Order: sequence, then C-alpha cells, then structure tokens
Amino acid sequence: MSSLRNAIPRRAHKERAQPHARKRFGLLEKHKDYVLRAQAFHKKEETLRRLKEKASFRNPDEFYFKMINTRTVGGIHRPKSEANKYTQEELMLMKTQDIGYILQKVQSEKKKIERLSSALHALDNQPSNRHVYYAEDREEAKEIQSRSSQTSNSPAFENVPNRIKKKTSSSYKELEARKKRVQELEKLYADMALQKELQKPGRKRKLLEDEIVSPTTKPVYKWRAERKR
Repeated sequence: MSSLRNAIPRRAHKERAQPHARKRFGLLEKHKDYVLRAQAFHKKEETLRRLKEKASFRNPDEFYFKMINTRTVGGIHRPKSEANKYTQEELMLMKTQDIGYILQKVQSEKKKIERLSSALHALDNQPSNRHVYYAEDREEAKEIQSRSSQTSNSPAFENVPNRIKKKTSSSYKELEARKKRVQELEKLYADMALQKELQKPGRKRKLLEDEIVSPTTKPVYKWRAERKR
C-alpha cells in the first residue's frame, strides 16, 4: 500500500515568500532561522546569568596583582608595558644565541651549495667517448673525419631524457635560490653582530664619510681605546 502511495504524484510545496506589503522587512524568517536566532539569544542570556552569579558571589577582599599592574582604557584592560622586562646581560645572551643560530644556518646552506655545485659540475663535465677509426686510404680517412665532425657538432644535451633535463634545471634554480639565501643570512649576521657590539660598554662614535678608508654603504664605528688593567 505504501508503494502505491508513493507512486501517486504529489504537489511540490514551495516555501512561502515575504508578502509584497512586508518587503521592507527583508526575507521572511523560516522556522530554522528562528531556531538559530533563539539558540544564540539563549546562549548570550546564559552567559550573562553566569557572570551575574559570579559577581554576586565575589569576595570583596580578594586581591590579584593584575589589579594594580593593569589599567582600563575604554573598558579594555591594558597590561603593563614589558619593554624593560629583561636586563642588559639577558639581552646580550639572547643576541648571542640568535647570532649562533644564524651562523649555523649559514654554514648549513654553504655545505648544501657545495654538494649541489659538485653534483652539477660532474653532470656538466662528463667525459666524451673516444673512438679510434682505422682507414685504408686517404679518401676513407676524409669520409670518416667528416662523419665524426658531424656527430661531434650535434649537441650532446639533446640526447638527455626530458625528466633529467627538468631535474637539472630545477637543481640550477635551487642552487641560485640557496646562494641568494646565503647572501641574505650573511647580511643579517653582520647586522646582528654590529648591534651586539654596539650594546657593549665603552665610548664609541660613528665615523664620517671622509674618515672612512674603504668606502662602504654600512655605518662604521670607532671605539675609544681604553687602558686594560
């Protein structure tokens, strides 16, 4: 009986749209829209109820250090500035650790470049095969010589499969990228080393352009000679 009921065509009920007189109110809210709106409303209501309950049971004598270490700006808690959180010795130690990490990465990249360069150099400078031909007369010798010159003029790279060509070109791109990365790391290492030296105690001054012996774009500093005890 149920199969017969399903075989009878039924009318497709469409969702009712917003009446023309109420178009200014936007789309007509369906039941699923009401369910989502009601859930969001009750969730906010429960959050407010919990906060009111916590506020009512709060101990007026409780104390947190955040009460004096923070301040409220526009209703938002702003923590105390931690610009001078570390001492000068701790900052120097962190600078040393950062410089050591950069130096380690530079050495690692240089080793990778050396291995990649040696592999590509061995691939480019493969020894050519040499064949010894024997001719009975001068005419045969000239024919063999012309034939060998034609084969030698054809580029050897054309006989290499396409997958090896692609791999070689990608290796060259990787080599250039690693060289560029090493240059950037060395520049960063030099800047960090200079900043570390500038943090050390001692009187120093920045040299003017006419005082620099070797012209350079980077700033040059000179420390005052101090007598060591």
